[in-house]
Amino acid sequence: MQSPGKPRVFSGIQPSGGLHIGNYLGAIRNWVRDQDKYDNIFCIVDLHAITLPQDPAALRENTLDLAAMYLASGIKPDQAMFIQSHVPAHAELAWIFETFTPIGWLERMTQFKDRVVRQGRERIGAGIMTYPSLMAADIMLYDAKYVPVGEDQRQHIEYTRDIGQRINQRYGNILVIPEALIQKAGAEIKGLDNPEKKMSKSLGNTIHLSDTPEDVLKKVRQMYTDPKRIRADIPGTVEGNPVFIYHDAFNPDKAEVDDLKDRYRNGKVGDVEVKTKLARALNAYLDPIRERRAAVLSKPDRLREILFEGSRRARAIAADTMARVRHAVKISYT
Repeated sequence: MQSPGKPRVFSGIQPSGGLHIGNYLGAIRNWVRDQDKYDNIFCIVDLHAITLPQDPAALRENTLDLAAMYLASGIKPDQAMFIQSHVPAHAELAWIFETFTPIGWLERMTQFKDRVVRQGRERIGAGIMTYPSLMAADIMLYDAKYVPVGEDQRQHIEYTRDIGQRINQRYGNILVIPEALIQKAGAEIKGLDNPEKKMSKSLGNTIHLSDTPEDVLKKVRQMYTDPKRIRADIPGTVEGNPVFIYHDAFNPDKAEVDDLKDRYRNGKVGDVEVKTKLARALNAYLDPIRERRAAVLSKPDRLREILFEGSRRARAIAADTMARVRHAVKISYT
């Protein structure tokens, strides 16, 4: 099933309430750039999303909106884009992986330990612990050679490789062992409220790709800047300042950015001007994505056709993998 000469890549994002610009710079933009280089599997991982409580109507809406945003961002309709729950083999392979996984492996996962600290062991669902097994199934179900992830997901990829190697050592080389493609966004995009925090929907410090121009302007006006600079005539710090990190990432007018930095350092420009020009640059960057998203969502039948075709292709690939796995673990009775 794999395209000749092209290594397969599995990529996935949860449909948990809109893509933000950190997602775009750290993941989507790279996927778009490299989509002709690889044989791609683009998955909307809704099974992962339900490890936390979800409103069913909101989950459905977010899932379709995420698919629309993939397309609006530049993912081509002929790529294998689909919804995870539409391919039942994800859950089956995850269960098989769980039966080969020592509990200690899962308990050592950083994200699991963090959740236990925040919520308490008795209050979190088992899906939080077994999340890495499902992620491993997502990847190895499609014989993926590479997985583009951020640094915070490296441990999950290490688990994926460990469980794949454990099964291959026992049954032969029935699974492709993937490699991580660690993705970086250049200057790291932090949250709007604090340069020490990551951009996160749960923290409410994001700019979403679907935000209106008015929303963007309002959020930019509230951005964290140099706390020591209480007046415009006080020299400010540019390095590590979120407003200028965003300018570097999104403002194509480098002469304007350099001028703002120089005047900021010398106490000759106010935050209002710096932020207003940033909002203008951000909106110019986001406008084409917003327009394409609206166009995709205006044709819901076409969107469902794309997802249906992607699911059909995904199920065919998954069926080949599961045939090998079932035969190896002796649950094939045909």
